Amino acid sequence: MNKERRKRLDAVISQLEELQAEVVSVAEEEREAYDNLPDSLNDTDRANQLCENADDLESIDGDFESLLDTLREISER
Repeated sequence: MNKERRKRLDAVISQLEELQAEVVSVAEEEREAYDNLPDSLNDTDRANQLCENADDLESIDGDFESLLDTLREISER
């Protein structure tokens, strides 16, 4: 990979890291909202949606990590 393409790829990696951090932040907020629900609301549709949202966002964080790992490997070649 030439210097220019590596520089562009590194910029993409940086942007993805920022986006990943934002996804993690939203996931944490959703999880916190779920965790702070009163016990009487734990079995509601809203509670289930909060939990599912947090789970999905946490899964996406893992997807970002896999993508970033591959891009970093390519950049280092």
